[in-house]
Amino acid sequence: MSLRPWRDIVRRPSRQIMVGNVPVGGDAPVTVQTMTNTATTDIRGTIDQIRRCEEAGADIIRVSCPDVESTAALKQIVRASRVPIVADIHFHYKRALEAADAGAACLRINPGNIGSADRVNEVVNAAKANGASIRIGVNAGSLEKDLLEKYGEPCPEALVESALDHIKLLQDRDFHEFKVAVKASDVFLAVAAYQQLADAVDCPLHLGITEAGGFVGGTVKSAIGIGSLLWFGIGDTIRVSLSAEPEEEIRVGYEILKSLGIRNRGVRVVSCPSCARQGFDVIRTVQALEERLQHIRTPLSLSVLGCVVNGPGEARETDIGLTGGGNGKHMVYLSGVTDHTVNDADMLDHITRLVEAKAAEIEAAEIAAAQAAE
Repeated sequence: MSLRPWRDIVRRPSRQIMVGNVPVGGDAPVTVQTMTNTATTDIRGTIDQIRRCEEAGADIIRVSCPDVESTAALKQIVRASRVPIVADIHFHYKRALEAADAGAACLRINPGNIGSADRVNEVVNAAKANGASIRIGVNAGSLEKDLLEKYGEPCPEALVESALDHIKLLQDRDFHEFKVAVKASDVFLAVAAYQQLADAVDCPLHLGITEAGGFVGGTVKSAIGIGSLLWFGIGDTIRVSLSAEPEEEIRVGYEILKSLGIRNRGVRVVSCPSCARQGFDVIRTVQALEERLQHIRTPLSLSVLGCVVNGPGEARETDIGLTGGGNGKHMVYLSGVTDHTVNDADMLDHITRLVEAKAAEIEAAEIAAAQAAE
């Protein structure tokens, strides 16, 4: 029991698998992944997009393989990527065989449209031969016809039955390196399906609200759905599905994890919505700082508040704090303690330098601690 038990999350026990060199499940950190939206045949464009996702913190990246030209390009893409590549397979099982041979770390297959048990058998054999894992991707929008006839519509029971049927296909072939997703665009349906599946299996679960929408709407739906499940202790890897660039999915994914204290990366910003009391333009300041501080990976906290109503209190809880004052002079707090003032004109550059220095200080302390423990 921690000092603040209301913050405790008891994670669901699960088996651990490997996606390339990244562990998923067990006691491994919850991983964040995304999917490229470039044409896979555009090798240079796809690799460039993967680089941006890597810089944003992606642990795993999925690449669509709809045709033989795409799987032919995949080999070079896998070789260039610094993180494991998952091959997204729909309809044609031969693309999975080709992707496994091309070095994909994981094969994403959908039981509703991959084909017969014999075809699944070939995919399993290819995964075994190449050391690839498999992600069973059940989706409410592409359930098997017999399940739709049985249940009348996509429902939690239908999604879970589909997942269990496909899990059995893999287990019957002595294949256990798999994770499962039961996605839906309906938040209630997805959450209920994941809750039922979590009670029925011990494999890692890949969380997502599929086709969530644009940046704002999709972020809200994903935060509610994925966030609720993570709060229940369910989930080992997440993908935030947005009609936005994939690096934005990574940033939103980390913000969800940070808000629950599950995994921290980069600067956690505490800021007010602003009002007539603000001593500086809070909205534009926060936007500018978030942009400038994207390169910081070390976890630390920054409070940016426009006035002294809540500013000092929030600053006590963050590594660096900025509170608006009068006459263009604003108070800066370091480790919760009032330290000095800064003028409007110097504020952005000054706070950026302070955050960079604090990140370097934290990194140096961690290195020293690790060396002392050796």
